[in-house]
Amino acid sequence: MCGIAGIITKNARNYQEHIRKMTDAIAHRGPDSAHLEFYENAALGHRRLSIIDLSENGKQPMFSSTGKECIVLNGEIYGYQEIKKQYPEYPYHGESDTEVILAMYQRKQEKLIHDLPGMFAFAIWDEEKQQLFCARDRFGEKPFYYAFGSNNEFIFASEIKAILASGLIQPEISQEALSHYLQYGYVSSYQSIYSNIFTLPPAHQLVWKDGEVGVSRYYSLPSKDRTISLAEAKEEFIYLLKNAIKKQLIADVEVGSFLSGGLDSSSVVALVSEFLPHQTTISFGYDHKDNELKYAKEIALKYNTNHIEVHEKKKDLATSLLKVSRFLDEPFADTSYLPHYEICQNARKNLTVVLSGDVGDELFGGYDFYNVENKLRNHFSYKNIIARFGLKLYQNFRKTSFLTRKNLKHPDILDFHLNFVRNAFDKEERRLLGVPTEYLQEYTFKPDPDSLNDIMRVDLENYVPANMMVKSDRMAMANSLEVRTPFLDLDFAEFCIQLPENLKLNNENDKIILRETMGSYWTEIIRNRHKQGFGLGVQNWFEEENLISLSNDLLKDRNQKVFSYIDFDAVQKFLNKDHKHWNLLQLALWAHNNQSVL
Repeated sequence: MCGIAGIITKNARNYQEHIRKMTDAIAHRGPDSAHLEFYENAALGHRRLSIIDLSENGKQPMFSSTGKECIVLNGEIYGYQEIKKQYPEYPYHGESDTEVILAMYQRKQEKLIHDLPGMFAFAIWDEEKQQLFCARDRFGEKPFYYAFGSNNEFIFASEIKAILASGLIQPEISQEALSHYLQYGYVSSYQSIYSNIFTLPPAHQLVWKDGEVGVSRYYSLPSKDRTISLAEAKEEFIYLLKNAIKKQLIADVEVGSFLSGGLDSSSVVALVSEFLPHQTTISFGYDHKDNELKYAKEIALKYNTNHIEVHEKKKDLATSLLKVSRFLDEPFADTSYLPHYEICQNARKNLTVVLSGDVGDELFGGYDFYNVENKLRNHFSYKNIIARFGLKLYQNFRKTSFLTRKNLKHPDILDFHLNFVRNAFDKEERRLLGVPTEYLQEYTFKPDPDSLNDIMRVDLENYVPANMMVKSDRMAMANSLEVRTPFLDLDFAEFCIQLPENLKLNNENDKIILRETMGSYWTEIIRNRHKQGFGLGVQNWFEEENLISLSNDLLKDRNQKVFSYIDFDAVQKFLNKDHKHWNLLQLALWAHNNQSVL
């Protein structure tokens, strides 16, 4: 895992100080070494966290065997040893996965991307073509940002802070991105919070040539469900997941696992034990009655792991927020980013690489609201106008259920999902805050508004890369830790995406395919568990005086930078110690952290 940066411009050697400032800004992503390389029209920089091929042969920027190409890579190419065998003509100098991409490029050029697995963001400078080829992985595990300088320099990096550190661009706030943040609590994976700094979306490639940039999609999620029996699905599920975990255990350093005691992480740990009999596991819990440490310990004992428990007392939240939020670069309201930072910080004391159980909920149907949406879909017909009219009349005389009320308000479960479940501030509330701009959501397929599988696909395209992977990448990299996500192995993820809904959830149970396949790997208590949130809720946090003090400093002072973007008087109506209050506090915190560049 690393940090990459580059400036494509004439007389690139004149930009040595700019590129050095960029790599210095992301030193946390790669503390082991820093290197720069230059062509006449390209400056490439890299910060290295040594995982595979720890020798000098693995250092980047890495030249090809001819010296005509040079690559900077952030990420891991899983199964690269087998890919390497397919390109025997290339004269390899080391054992790194990075060099395999160069071998692929020499034979296939940009078409290599269709055969490249793993999590990655990379850029290849081709000296003969005077062209830069960049790509980002299919699920958005690794970030890639770019911008154009005042002299039309093309600037790219792993994080926005590196682009800002170049000093070549003055950022401008995007009203669309601000609107999206207020609605969902994170910035879309198709844009950044700045209108003149861009993100390369997941599953996209970019080609820079002669000052022009072309961006195109190279991969789309499978849009059709398969017909498959439970017995067949269980057999394929376990085969693909074991294969994914086996590939992701390849490293020249120890690989451990996060263990929450939930179904997903317990499954990962159980299968890792087949390849690493004495693996290290790490669990995190706040010292309150609902923490999950007791569940994690059950699995750790079952598989005899070297288990590390992190007991976290509630500390000065304001100080933690001021420290940790700086790694995010954009407003970000996921309440679990603080505990995620803590577990990554503690994991790094013993490990460099950990496996995570992330994205199981989106693949197997694990969220409670998927279950609600399933019931809502079957509760009564959205399409029956007479029934809807009659039910509205009925409400005048008798109180109706939550599901019925929500059914009446939304035309379908997709609308319910996007505008109730995943929504913070609705359209009218955003208008009151002074942000009337609408952000048009993008999909690579036309979702069936009554399909749970399509709702999960929508989450995989939007929520997962823009929220989950941002949290995972930034909090891990803030601690120079690599986190790998076996459930996002391409073959396994595609298999799960295409499973029929009845193998994911019904009115009685969630994660059916996982429970049926992995149940024998768990303890009885784990088998009977349902999802539990990570960390304390915001209502508990707002009981802390230091957090209220920070909120007052940032949200009750008209002179704060955040009120350049949202209305002060409207904000005061939303300071109710709830999630909307938290979202506004995170926005104000971001503006405070970045006021020197805004």
